[in-house]
Amino acid sequence: MKTELTPVQIEHYQKEGWLIVDDFLAPDELSALNAAVDTGVETMGGDKVSGEHNESIKDDSETYYNRVFLQRVNLWRVNNDIKNFFLNPTLGEMLCQLANINGIRVWHDQTLQKPAWGNPTSWHMDVPNWSFHSPDAISIWIALNDATVQNGCMYFLPGSHQQADYERKGGFSPDIGALFDQYPEFREIEPVPVAMKAGSAGFHNGLMAHAAGPNMTPDVRRAMTCAYMPDGATFNGIQNILSQERFESMEIGDLHNDDEQTPLVWSQK
Repeated sequence: MKTELTPVQIEHYQKEGWLIVDDFLAPDELSALNAAVDTGVETMGGDKVSGEHNESIKDDSETYYNRVFLQRVNLWRVNNDIKNFFLNPTLGEMLCQLANINGIRVWHDQTLQKPAWGNPTSWHMDVPNWSFHSPDAISIWIALNDATVQNGCMYFLPGSHQQADYERKGGFSPDIGALFDQYPEFREIEPVPVAMKAGSAGFHNGLMAHAAGPNMTPDVRRAMTCAYMPDGATFNGIQNILSQERFESMEIGDLHNDDEQTPLVWSQK
């Protein structure tokens, strides 16, 4: 992993809300991660989220959403190679440098595989829909094969993380531009297409508005991602991917410090 950062890269991330690191993975690392993802997906079968999870999260191939991408969440729980990859302290330290925080935990990983002729991913933000609120949440998005404008690469609205809030949810919709009904001030921001070669990685803030185009090719666009939560984040009352048991056991303000659910990756302490 290419985890060393320059001051220019850190400044770019903090100002714009995103950063691309070309050739983040060496060829052997990319091959190993691809194999681990395939094994993890096979292990999970039709389960969308590994382990116990709430009944509202289901995999229904007939819905519009599931023609956006094949999604499998928390592969780290069923595959040690993926666990070792995303819980790598060196990666954790890099993420803390970008986000300017002192410690970081996994929130959830997921593979997002946009099928041939797959639907676009609507404009959305992540952290308003999660079980914690923080302006310092950060995600890594790794291209497992080339992500192009033609096959559905991501797009960012630069600087949108500085204007976003937690009340306007900005979730997924079959209407690709539904987010702009909640954020009319975003309509004039010029989006940045984020084409990446296989093995490159994108990093984005949890309040960054982002989307992905349709897959206009006969081949799958493959990606592996992981969302991270600053150490010290607290429960906000939203269930998201929490199991029903876990959700019912927590009160607003409780620390997300269960290493079985949200393992600590790196801490300055």
